[in-house]
Amino acid sequence: MKVIQSFETERLMLKAVDKEDGSFILELFNTPQWIANIGDRNVRNIEQAETYIEEKMRPQIERLGFGNYIMIRKLDGRKIGTCGLYDREGLDGIDIGYALLPQFEKQNYAFEGASKMLDLAKHYFNLTEIVAITTPENIPSQKILEKLGLKFVKTIKLPSDDKELNFYKLSLR
Repeated sequence: MKVIQSFETERLMLKAVDKEDGSFILELFNTPQWIANIGDRNVRNIEQAETYIEEKMRPQIERLGFGNYIMIRKLDGRKIGTCGLYDREGLDGIDIGYALLPQFEKQNYAFEGASKMLDLAKHYFNLTEIVAITTPENIPSQKILEKLGLKFVKTIKLPSDDKELNFYKLSLR
């Protein structure tokens, strides 16, 4: 197992997700924004959230040393969202992603967390490129990706889905 780190930004602590984050993951996964932009994960109770964390999130962190991080606001210790680097099935490359509870959107937290992930990808995890996907309707996410330096490449479909997604890429060399 790799050493799992926590990281920080000016306003955020970024902590690797673990089973004790089940209630937060349950809340986040069931927001209308998550379901519309990321997809329904069919997580409807704490037990399902904890199982999802243990079976879908933690294995990547333990295998690669990076994955999904809970964004915790330093100001008050509130869990406000997630950001991370994902080895996503059907994508060629490591995907950068982020999601916030609705009340914390439009406060630059997604950009702040994703900027840290991008810096870590290059300087800590030694990745050579980052990719990202977003629904064509998710203009706010597209603006964040572009602000991070990612460029739109094409539309794609993941193997397990028939929905078209915008595909972005950034070389870290």
